[in-house]
Amino acid sequence: MKNIMGGLRLDIIDKKILRTLQDSGRISNVELAKLVGISPPPCLRRVRILSEKGYIKGYRAEIDAAKMGYGVHVFAMVTFKAQSQEDVKAFETYIAKCSIIREAHLLIGDADFILRIVAKDWDSYQEFLTKDLLSAPNVASVKSLLSVRSDKNLSGIPIE
Repeated sequence: MKNIMGGLRLDIIDKKILRTLQDSGRISNVELAKLVGISPPPCLRRVRILSEKGYIKGYRAEIDAAKMGYGVHVFAMVTFKAQSQEDVKAFETYIAKCSIIREAHLLIGDADFILRIVAKDWDSYQEFLTKDLLSAPNVASVKSLLSVRSDKNLSGIPIE
């Protein structure tokens, strides 16, 4: 693995490691090494380097939202009154404190942000919308899109 402009030149083994960890983060180093075709010590060394260089950002458990009582998933398209850097920063600071907002993406186009929000039910989302989101800094309007079901929900990225 050679350093190229602050990054790594990933070889096929590095990509196999990343793909496997992305799909199964709890795999043991011994199992991972066997799957990618190297012995455990160099596999562990590669994983550490990939982590140190920022290719691996962390490990998480995927929690079943419905079993935890979150039956409503909403995509909220937020439009601002103004688009200055300070206005965007104030909104980002505000939504960082809202635990039911699970993703936030700054957009170019008809809306300024799209948020992925989970709520216990439609009434609790409506309460959050009217009491919190619509009064957030610089918010002009919110268009709510209720997700009926999720046919594909992959985390991570495609690793060829």
